[in-house]
Amino acid sequence: MKSLFDVAGKVAVVTGGSRGIGAMIARGFVENGMRVYISSRNAEACDAMAAELSEHGECISFPHDLSGLEGINQFVQELSEREQKLDVLVNNAGAVWSAPIDEFPEHAWDKVMNINIKAPFFLTQKCLPLLRKSATPEDPARVIMVASIDGLHVNPMETYPYAASKSGLIHLTRALTARLSQEHITVNAIAPGPFESKMMAHTLATQGERIAKHNPRGRIGTPEDMAGTAIYLSSRASAYVNGVTIAVDGGIVAVS
Repeated sequence: MKSLFDVAGKVAVVTGGSRGIGAMIARGFVENGMRVYISSRNAEACDAMAAELSEHGECISFPHDLSGLEGINQFVQELSEREQKLDVLVNNAGAVWSAPIDEFPEHAWDKVMNINIKAPFFLTQKCLPLLRKSATPEDPARVIMVASIDGLHVNPMETYPYAASKSGLIHLTRALTARLSQEHITVNAIAPGPFESKMMAHTLATQGERIAKHNPRGRIGTPEDMAGTAIYLSSRASAYVNGVTIAVDGGIVAVS
């Protein structure tokens, strides 16, 4: 029982790992002994975060644009040249766009959908050979989707493709579970509420106190909240947890 949450020695990929929620997860993994590859479209930011996290363990900068198949294929090819297997894939990279409904542009819709739901599916697909090499009945390989509570309830903000993509990602989690469980690969999702991140920066700057006050826990999320959930989903403690979405939001969805 003492090793239920031990993830030391595992290999993980965290997309969008150079900042925000991705960096929180990556740091938790690194400090608990995992070898972590973080990816970002911004190579400079990715390198800087990897250097920072490498002070606590093993973190490798792996900058790629994963919004299309060309970048995904290159990423997986290069990863396969370095690793024989992959224990944990965290599909975290995401985008948001807000505009009034009468003005919402098509290119913004396509960008958000491509990054938030198309990319996680195809990156998971292309990583399957590495995940299959890790998977065992006792210790399955893990795919973790980072969705949002906006996929579980209706946010009044006009972020239409974001809400649709995150809801779709939650359902995709279940669909992949139905197919990949037979290969000892579990697929689960985390649905974060408000956390400090670039995506939330403007909202928290203008409404942070109100958001914290109305949260059942009376605050916004911390890095420990996010890292703890990801470590749980990557460890023996969660080996029988499959196809679920965990809201890490202080209780917002539960009471709304």
